[in-house]
Amino acid sequence: MSRRNETLYPLQKYQKVFSAFSEWYKSEEVTPNTGTISASHISSYIMAIVLHSSPLLWTRLAAMIFACVAFSLAVHGGRLHHGTGDWCIFCWAFSFAGSLLVLLIELFGLQTRAPVSWKNFPITFACYAALLCLSASIIFPLYFLKGSSGQGEVGTYRIVTTVFSCLATIAYITEVSISKARPGEVAGYMATAPGLLKVCETFVACIIFVFISDPVVYDRNHALKYCMSVYCICFILSAAIILLCIGECTGCLPFPFARFLSAYALLAVVLYLSATIVWPIFNFDPKHGGSKDRPHFCNTELGLCNWDKLMAVAVLTGVNFILYLADLIYSTRLVFVNA
Repeated sequence: MSRRNETLYPLQKYQKVFSAFSEWYKSEEVTPNTGTISASHISSYIMAIVLHSSPLLWTRLAAMIFACVAFSLAVHGGRLHHGTGDWCIFCWAFSFAGSLLVLLIELFGLQTRAPVSWKNFPITFACYAALLCLSASIIFPLYFLKGSSGQGEVGTYRIVTTVFSCLATIAYITEVSISKARPGEVAGYMATAPGLLKVCETFVACIIFVFISDPVVYDRNHALKYCMSVYCICFILSAAIILLCIGECTGCLPFPFARFLSAYALLAVVLYLSATIVWPIFNFDPKHGGSKDRPHFCNTELGLCNWDKLMAVAVLTGVNFILYLADLIYSTRLVFVNA
């Protein structure tokens, strides 16, 4: 079976496990009346599962378990009293629930009945889960490990939570690496490099929205409002492309999808290039009411102060510009290959 068939019809992998169990059960000496199974029988069964399972299955199981342990420890003994803790718990709980849903759908062979494209949905979710767990792995220690060395058991819970969050991030990144399309392979758009870049672009935009709106910092002048419009336009179009791919609606467009992707990527590169220049000028240049030096009170605040958030938005704007530039390169190649 090819790798593509394993991706499209994962139920066959589980059928191998069940058939292996049936063959093992018939071949082993099991007491007819009691059905007693010895420890050696159980170990043989476990070995059969391992030999007939794919790395993708075990990677998803590991990611699901790590995410579950992370939010369980945080809720049980982390004593999270800040709104940021709710975000971290959401990241782990959402990742766990999504992985469980994917596993159950594949286990019972419901891919064809799902209202989404199964060539695009699992890897899209895995990429979002990797980014969510990565953000939680950065934000959680920033807000809850700073100064927690003397908190005893609570500090231990928080340290272990951070470790499992990092393990979940690695597991989800591994799942994306296993599931992504290889050169010359026929796969869904979201399994290709441009599709995965779309996920990263929308996620970075969401982080920008968080920093730019708490507190609101884009209403001081028209230049910052322009930057906000750039973030919104590009986010909406990228999210729409992802939804079209997951819903398999790209064929309903009145124009070639590949050319639309290339034209949109070019537009996004131009818009983000302008925002990358405008945002720092009107936030850090004293001539336009900004401050290029970090205030001293930022050293005493928990987490990020307003100046830090403005700097984070500037950096993330540059990151998204690079992502859209790479997207443009891949999309242009896609148009020429299909032409």
